[in-house]
Amino acid sequence: MKKLSFLIAAFLVCVNLVSGQTYTTGQKDIFGNTTTTVKDRYGNKTGSATTGQPDIFGNTTTTVKDQYGNRTGTATTGQTDIFGNTTTTTKDQYGNRTGTATTGKTDIFGNTTTTVKDQYGNKIGTSTTGQTDIFGNTKTTIKDQYGNKVGTATTGQKDIFGNTKTVVKDIYGNPKE
Repeated sequence: MKKLSFLIAAFLVCVNLVSGQTYTTGQKDIFGNTTTTVKDRYGNKTGSATTGQPDIFGNTTTTVKDQYGNRTGTATTGQTDIFGNTTTTTKDQYGNRTGTATTGKTDIFGNTTTTVKDQYGNKIGTSTTGQTDIFGNTKTTIKDQYGNKVGTATTGQKDIFGNTKTVVKDIYGNPKE
């Protein structure tokens, strides 16, 4: 579940190309849903993403809402294919496909790369997640379609309440507007 929730966070980060936000993922509720709350750099809630349990086909759907609770889109993650790739397909609130994020296998260095494409199949960015360090933090490097680094996302350990926080920063280490 940590990998899935982080995939969703990484995808949102790539699509927004580092927006200075934090993503806090809570524990599963009694229905098996996990909610990530998105806040801006001032602590104001800007939206949420709720991931349900896998369906009978092995697909997992995340519903994204704005700060007012209005549904703005969905992200559906399928099963891992025979090559070890997992693809997430995003749609807007009307059901139109807006893009994909494909996560490959972990390489020999412990890095996992997600490639993000728009609705036309054009690559718009990548996010590469490394191994967890000795402090329990996992760092993701975000790059644009040209391979230029545009920011980072750092996910810490679970706190005593079972929440995991991801902090997004620009290439200079500052939250970006």
